[in-house]
Amino acid sequence: MDNEPILKIHVEVNRKDVRELQGPDGVVKMLPFGGAVEGKIFHGIVSPGAVDTQVTNCNQVRHMSARYMLEGYDEDENFCHIYIENNGWFTNGERPSPFMTVPSFLTDSPTLERYLNRDNFRGEGRKEDGKLTIYIFERY
Repeated sequence: MDNEPILKIHVEVNRKDVRELQGPDGVVKMLPFGGAVEGKIFHGIVSPGAVDTQVTNCNQVRHMSARYMLEGYDEDENFCHIYIENNGWFTNGERPSPFMTVPSFLTDSPTLERYLNRDNFRGEGRKEDGKLTIYIFERY
């Protein structure tokens, strides 16, 4: 398995805009974020409107669903967008480090469209120097 990520997303959470709801059956947190993106297939930024929604139920199972758009340049240096939905599940309400996710993609890049639409990827979130980086790898 190739250990080189196809994308690295350097996440910057907008702390002042985080929203939380606590109910009798669980907790919901919505974490807006931005950031920079680099990788062998794309480089650019996280577009405004990105949000990581985390729902922890009464059994302490947390579902994380991050949805965001990237804008920048594909490997052929053509301007494009990539939409990512990245899902992960954690037990005991805790997020392990690193944590694993399942990403899915849509893009307007003719260069990347067939490649990204294969549903053959895995994500890994790592805290590095106090900051979160999401790595996207190809699964074999």
